[in-house]
Amino acid sequence: MKKKILIAPLNWGLGHATRCIPIIKALEENGFEPIIASDGVALALLKKEFPKLLSIELPAYNIQYAEKGKNFKWKLALQMPKMMLAIKKEKSKINRIIENYEIDGVISDNRLGVYSSKVPSVFITHQLNVLSGKTSWLTTKLHLRYISKFDTCWVPDVSSVENLSGKLGHPEKKLNKISYIGPLSRIEKKSLPVKYDIMVLLSGPEPQRTLLEKKLTKELENSSKEILFVKGIVESQQQIEKVNSITYYNFMNSEQLSTAFNESEFVVCRSGYTTVMDLAKLEKKAFFIPTPGQYEQEYLAKKFKSEIVAPSCKQEKFKASKLEKIHFYKGFKDFSVDPNWNELFRLFQGK
Repeated sequence: MKKKILIAPLNWGLGHATRCIPIIKALEENGFEPIIASDGVALALLKKEFPKLLSIELPAYNIQYAEKGKNFKWKLALQMPKMMLAIKKEKSKINRIIENYEIDGVISDNRLGVYSSKVPSVFITHQLNVLSGKTSWLTTKLHLRYISKFDTCWVPDVSSVENLSGKLGHPEKKLNKISYIGPLSRIEKKSLPVKYDIMVLLSGPEPQRTLLEKKLTKELENSSKEILFVKGIVESQQQIEKVNSITYYNFMNSEQLSTAFNESEFVVCRSGYTTVMDLAKLEKKAFFIPTPGQYEQEYLAKKFKSEIVAPSCKQEKFKASKLEKIHFYKGFKDFSVDPNWNELFRLFQGK
C-alpha cells in the first residue's frame, strides 16, 4: 500500500504551485501517492498538470493587493483577520482530510494551517526572514512561530554564501529543523533555436497582474521584435492570439513553458522567487518589474541588480527602451543540486 502524502501550495500567484510540481513528481517516483490540496488558480494549474491525481479544495485566503505600492502593507494588514479565519478553517479541514483519506504525511508550501500532530508535517518556504519594512522583525517572528509547528522546514535554495534567496532564506541566527534542498524548478534546459526575442511572463494576485499586463501591452505593441506574452491566467481552455509581432497565451502548461523559456532570448517578468529559480536553472537573462510594495520582490530585484545579474525598474517607470539594459548584465547562473528525495521523504516512513 502506497503512503498518501498531501501536498498543499498557497494560492498566491502561481509560484507556490509550480515549484511543487517537481516535488509531486519526486513523490510518485519514490513510491508515494500524492494528493493535491489548494484553491483558485493554484489548484486549477495543478489539476491540469496532474489530472489523474486526487485533488481537494481548501479554504481560500482571498488576499487582494493594493493598486498603489505604498498601500500594499496596510491593505494586507486590513485583511489579516480574514486570513487568520481562513487559516483556522484550513486547519480544521486538514484534520478531517487526514482522517477521511488516511493521509500519512503533509507538505505545505506556505499554507500556515496545513499541519497536524497526527502525521509528519513539512513546511516549504524561501522566507525565513519576512520583509515588511520597519515591521520585518514582527512579521519574521510570527512566520517562524508558525514554522515551529511543523516537524521540519525545507528551503528551496543552497546553503552556501553565494545563493539565490539572499537574506530571505539565510538568517544571521541559525535555525533548527531547517533543510536547504536546492532550488526547485519544473523547467528543463534544452538546446533549442531562439524563436522569440522577448518572453513576457506574468503571474501574481490581482489587481497588479492586470495592471502590469496593460502596461506591457501598451509599451510593446508596436515593437518590431518577436514577442511571446504569457498572461498567467489559468482558464479551462488555452487561448492563443497573434497581434502584430506579439503572440499572446492566457497560460501554458509546464511542457509548453519549458520549450518557450528555452526558445526565448530573454525574459521580462516579476522578481518572484519561483521565477528566479526557473531563470537560474536555464541560465537566462531577464528584466525584473517587482510587484509594487511587495518587499520580497523589491529586495530580490535590488539584489540581482547590484550583483549585475539582471536589471529592473519600478512598474510605473517601465519603458520598452529600458530592455536594452539587459545586454550589460551577465544573467543567471545555475545553482541546481539533485535533492536527496530518499532522505527527505524518510520523515514519512516514521510515524
